[in-house]
Amino acid sequence: MNASAQTYVAPDTLIGAALAPLDWTRSVSLAVVFSLLTALAAQIVIPVGLGPPITAQTFAVLLTGALLGSRLGAMAMIVYLAEGAIGLPFFSGGHGGIGVILGQSGGYLLAFPAGAFVAGAFAENGWDKRFWTAAVAMAVGSIIILLAGMAWFSVLTHSSPQVALLINLKYIPGDVIKILLAAAVIPTGWALLKRKASQK
Repeated sequence: MNASAQTYVAPDTLIGAALAPLDWTRSVSLAVVFSLLTALAAQIVIPVGLGPPITAQTFAVLLTGALLGSRLGAMAMIVYLAEGAIGLPFFSGGHGGIGVILGQSGGYLLAFPAGAFVAGAFAENGWDKRFWTAAVAMAVGSIIILLAGMAWFSVLTHSSPQVALLINLKYIPGDVIKILLAAAVIPTGWALLKRKASQK
């Protein structure tokens, strides 16, 4: 099998099932598209005082992983980080450059590929077909991002883990909302796809 015939979107993810067959070129195109969607989500910013602002990025990251699967979801996030690192205004508030990754929000950003990979791995094993299992999958991915962000913030600001935890508590309500929204979207997509298939 040559490279052009390989598929990088898992057939048991929603996008894989809806758009199959997907070759390498289409898969890479999807990675770029979802990196741009993450950049768009980053522009939804809610300032919260000390620490990085709340954005819709986590929602986009988890959704990307669940829709594209573990490998391609992680690839899309790596593409996103690369786009922002070279100076494109893709990070929160229209910022860009390697300095953002090295700043207070760097831990969250660098954990995006891992968060997408984990959400995608759960989806590839069928966790995205029901709301509550999808919510658990999204929560695990979100916790990975949050813990990485807390650790990075603590090291960068020379603050104790307890202080970093207190500062990051303000993100939890927003994360819960984003997890529930993402968990609702994917099973709904599967239901619509199943209904469409039954009507053929």
